[in-house]
Amino acid sequence: MKAVRLHGYHQQPVVEDVPEPSVKGPLDVVVKIGGAGVCRTDLHIIEGQWAEAMHPTLPYTIGHENAGWVHEIGSAVTNVQVGDTVILHPTPTCGLCQACRAGNDMHCATSTFPGLGSDGGMAEYLLTSARACVKLDPTTQPKDVAALADAGITAYHAVRKAIPQLYPGTTCVLIGAGGLGHIGIQCLAALTATTIIVVDRNPDALKLAEQLGADHTVVADGNQIQAVHELTGGAGAHVVLDFVAEQGAEQDGFAMTAPNGSYFVIGYGGQLQVPTLDIISTERNIIGNIVGTFNELAELMALAQAGKVTLHTRTYPLDAAAEAVADLDAGRVRGRAILVP
Repeated sequence: MKAVRLHGYHQQPVVEDVPEPSVKGPLDVVVKIGGAGVCRTDLHIIEGQWAEAMHPTLPYTIGHENAGWVHEIGSAVTNVQVGDTVILHPTPTCGLCQACRAGNDMHCATSTFPGLGSDGGMAEYLLTSARACVKLDPTTQPKDVAALADAGITAYHAVRKAIPQLYPGTTCVLIGAGGLGHIGIQCLAALTATTIIVVDRNPDALKLAEQLGADHTVVADGNQIQAVHELTGGAGAHVVLDFVAEQGAEQDGFAMTAPNGSYFVIGYGGQLQVPTLDIISTERNIIGNIVGTFNELAELMALAQAGKVTLHTRTYPLDAAAEAVADLDAGRVRGRAILVP
């Protein structure tokens, strides 16, 4: 089969032939990929930012946002059958450790992360686990939902955590209306009554944000902190969701957060530098976020299949993976880039 393989850091991945995966264990599932998202994390993987954390053996197949159809199942798999349409939670888990038992399965002690630490789904087939499979309506097209597998639940997870702070009358600033952020806007609109302010440097992204439910938009032109304070009566936002968190956005995000408010870090790549006195004197919270739980992915898919969350996508054939990566890196993709084998 064809797969998108990374042979070295700071090198572009290449499409090449590799053996098809097959079922080896009783809970194994092989999925025929119908759509694989191209994520900014893939750019960070290529740059080597995940090498120390995940220790992958090069070369390997990237791709951690995957959906498709069940192709083969192990002897103990009961939740899906061959032919079922599925979206895959990005971290197959054990179900037995304390984190899994507590419903925090994205922190599973023995989870794997296909596409970061082992072979992922930018390929014709992917080996995964029954525990990763969320069964979908058979009319769902995998290419239309694949990016919800990671970008979607990452955005949903952050919004879900912030809900207790986003009661009517509150304000939420969302930084970055791109691949993750445009999903976050829809989740905020679907799940809360907060006033939504979206900050982005791209006017086209802000136009999309308005269509998706933003109450106010702010161009990141150097005056964005002042603009947010003007929109919030000088106080700042009760919650800031930062889907960028690099190139200065992380400093903006904390500065936009009101006293006793919460700054949620979802994007990454930058470095937040805040005097500890500023944290304690204002009681502002800094909250990290990673991919959501299996249940959160199932909840998000319920919203998606009800038409309350939609992905704005641009599709590429698998052979055009290098073009998709380059377009994402250059900011030419509005929403999500999806590879279709």
